[in-house]
Amino acid sequence: MPQTITRGIKAMLDEANSSIETLTTADAIALHKSGASDVVIVDIRDPREIERDGKIPGSFSCTRGMLEFWIDPQSPYAKPIFQEDKKFVFYCAGGLRSALAAKTAQDMGLKPVAHIEGGFGAWRDAGGPIEAWAPKKK
Repeated sequence: MPQTITRGIKAMLDEANSSIETLTTADAIALHKSGASDVVIVDIRDPREIERDGKIPGSFSCTRGMLEFWIDPQSPYAKPIFQEDKKFVFYCAGGLRSALAAKTAQDMGLKPVAHIEGGFGAWRDAGGPIEAWAPKKK
């Protein structure tokens, strides 16, 4: 018997987008250029995507699969950056995963949060700055 999905991705995205802040690409680029020290731009893409396409300069990388574990201060994987009193702006490749990530972060109590409409693809297409991936030195 096939599975019956009772809450699909469209409903999840609609719910997320109705309850989180969505930044236009132009607004996100302007925010980045302002150098605001109270904002953390979070790249939730897979490392292979970052290696292939580059990233927003200065963004913090946190794969979507580790997000909840890195946000929760009680988790053994917690990252101190998520305990800071800052605004967290999430992005992915096209703006779908980042909407869900921002909603999850907000539901966990992280605030304020937002995501970039259209993700990295829209950022790149709008001429936003990009830095090449650089492997960590061991």
